Amino acid sequence: MQHKVIDTNEIVIRFTGDSGDGMQLTGTLFADASALFGNEISTFPDYPAEIRAPQGTVSGVSGFQVHIGSGEVRTPGDYCDVLVAMNPAALKSNAKWAKPTATIIIDTDTFDEKGLEKAGFKTNDPFTELKIEDRNIICSPITTLTKESLKDSGLDNKAIIRSKNMFVLGMCYFMFNRPMEYTEQYLQKKFKKKPQLIDTNIKVLRDGANYASNIHAIPNTYTIKPAKAEPGLYRNISGNQATAWGLLAASEKSGRPLFCGSYPITPATNILEELAIHKYLGAKTLQCEDEISGICTAIGAAYAGNFAVTTTSGPGLSLKSEALGLATITELPLVIVDVQRSGPSTGIPTKTEQTDLNQALYGRNGECPIAVIAAHSPSHCFDAAFYAGKFAMEHMMPVLLLTEGFIANGTEPWKIPAMKDYPEINPPIITECEGKFKPFERDEVRYARKWALPGTLGLEHRVGGLEKNPAGAVSSDPLVHEEMVARRAEKVRRLANFLPEQKILGDQEGDVLMVSWGGTFGHMYTAMKELKDQGYNVGLAHFDYIFPLPKNTAEVFSKFKKIIVCELNSGQFANYLRAQHPDFKYLQYNKVQGQPFIVVDIVNAVKAIF
Repeated sequence: MQHKVIDTNEIVIRFTGDSGDGMQLTGTLFADASALFGNEISTFPDYPAEIRAPQGTVSGVSGFQVHIGSGEVRTPGDYCDVLVAMNPAALKSNAKWAKPTATIIIDTDTFDEKGLEKAGFKTNDPFTELKIEDRNIICSPITTLTKESLKDSGLDNKAIIRSKNMFVLGMCYFMFNRPMEYTEQYLQKKFKKKPQLIDTNIKVLRDGANYASNIHAIPNTYTIKPAKAEPGLYRNISGNQATAWGLLAASEKSGRPLFCGSYPITPATNILEELAIHKYLGAKTLQCEDEISGICTAIGAAYAGNFAVTTTSGPGLSLKSEALGLATITELPLVIVDVQRSGPSTGIPTKTEQTDLNQALYGRNGECPIAVIAAHSPSHCFDAAFYAGKFAMEHMMPVLLLTEGFIANGTEPWKIPAMKDYPEINPPIITECEGKFKPFERDEVRYARKWALPGTLGLEHRVGGLEKNPAGAVSSDPLVHEEMVARRAEKVRRLANFLPEQKILGDQEGDVLMVSWGGTFGHMYTAMKELKDQGYNVGLAHFDYIFPLPKNTAEVFSKFKKIIVCELNSGQFANYLRAQHPDFKYLQYNKVQGQPFIVVDIVNAVKAIF
């Protein structure tokens, strides 16, 4: 059979296997190699919800999907061109994501009677049972071949078997003409204190590529040319890492040292871990015993003059709600990062959703408005975190930043910006005043109070959860309370004066406006482009600023005959828009499955309303 090298614009590959099969690392290495090669990429790590599900079961399957292309790539892809299934459970739970033309690579050593039974197959023919027998199925004894590759390595059997992910990675590198030097450099760095592991991993990686080149089951290989990008220094970055770096950038621009008090929680923990690495930038991190102490230490740090941050997910945000009221009434700058996951309660902690919006907007006692911002992609988390910090410090108020598990764990190429291109952050710190200091007097532009650091002579004042008058004295006067409630709300409203106008992508007016927010941007943008390519008159308004909304929101809505709001919840943003702008009718497309949107589903939902 003659070997063919086929040029293609994009490819989607999905690595799946048991939690111990190293699929997250395999997918990450493939994605990094592709990014360094110059391709556009988008990734989607899909973790099992159980900490350690029984080996070989569907509930224990871990996946990593990567979409690489020579042009614009905005999503990890709906369905895959290549599915790697390291055991029967991985095949059973992921076969539905394989395209009709897909290639499926399986490790036949795991497809024995015991493995099929654990996965819940009723026959010994899983391909017919799953109705995928027409796919190009590559049946390879990957475990056996890995053992043969490393039989003289001196490693024990368990360590050898753990290397089979490198063997299948080598196969994929051959299929897609990926350079191996980046991965080899990674292995040399990772195992520099264990040279034996460097040699064994590189050997099995190369043996996997050689095996793939010698079998006739892979007649064609594929080339995806590097993408054309703006000149600059790029790196592959996850949303959580970008969030941490954006917070550090805000600290640098403000001159205020960063303090993060947090309790580890999936999927937000990586932000705390990333910040802890950067002590040399003045960052201080505290892993607290619970969510309440996490936010309370941050509030104390804000009072002491730090740029204060706390990170969490949905269940932790609910525990922080009382202290959020404290941050609001004391008018101290604080950024709360909520990396949303499936709920309620523990829910499905490793899966993504947008179901915390109502909690972010309303989840506190009393009249307690808090500014809400949402990040829309892994790299955008940097800007979202930076501006959350800027608004919190300059406006002297808590700001809630919403991200999601999908973009927090997912990655994409990011052009590293120059800090000179970002605005200065000017916290309203006061060092002296004429006459008696009144801590809740406000400037007339932002309506923000001054930030008087403790220990500053003449600026002594009280803070706490009791209502106070503008002079800072505790007051239970009904009119004073009403006045202070109105002033705090006005301060948040005035933030709209500092927000950019809402943009429309695609058609600027016409039949249908697609509306979305947060991490659904890539899928919405791709769906909008597909609809336009099919001749439909559509625009997209994707909101990064939730509360307050951009000042031109009503004007944007008025340009279209129909509005459809698409979100990964039961309609929280749509209902919020109905309250904020009741003059418009809002149609909905919703999904609450712990999974990102499927582009074709959005396309069909929009077509249905024309």
